[in-house]
Amino acid sequence: MSTPAHIDQKKIVVFASGSGTNAENIIKFFQKSPNASVVAVFSNKRSAKVLKRAHDLNVKALHFDKDALYNSYDVLHILEDINPDLIVLAGFMWIFPEDILKKFPGKIVNIHPALLPKYGGKGMYGMRVHESIIQNKEKESGISIHFVNENYDEGEIIFQAKTDISEEDTPESLSEKIHNLEYKHFPEIIQQLLQKKSQ
Repeated sequence: MSTPAHIDQKKIVVFASGSGTNAENIIKFFQKSPNASVVAVFSNKRSAKVLKRAHDLNVKALHFDKDALYNSYDVLHILEDINPDLIVLAGFMWIFPEDILKKFPGKIVNIHPALLPKYGGKGMYGMRVHESIIQNKEKESGISIHFVNENYDEGEIIFQAKTDISEEDTPESLSEKIHNLEYKHFPEIIQQLLQKKSQ
């Protein structure tokens, strides 16, 4: 007799700061999975569309401020109660505090819209990245999924995918190419990471 799937279902928590299209894509991907689900979405912006997206998909949506993350243990304590198998940063703009990194070693991953180590670091996010890449006439760009450490975009790289850049590409068209890579690969890599943890 097989064990009910929900007993060993892996828990994912997503942190996002903006619109939340990646978060929504991840939630929908795992709604079809018997092995894992997104149990909560956290955002540092009360007006972030990601909170509504999560709420509309029946996922717990939580807003927090800088004090709750950096000057108290509020966010850490909520995460401890949830005890997620993976914390996924999907367009989250703040650096993660050391207490959470220490509590969840090897369980926090981020996606960056460029081929790290190029075009990473503080201030390099969203359209800023694509504008810099187009300005520098790069021939390719892509996504990097990496573990999170105490520095922006410097954790161990787990996976990268590339796309060619044509002379006709603009920051906007490059952004669309990168989004397509994110939607395709990010949920799959999350799933692979969770499967490794099960082995």
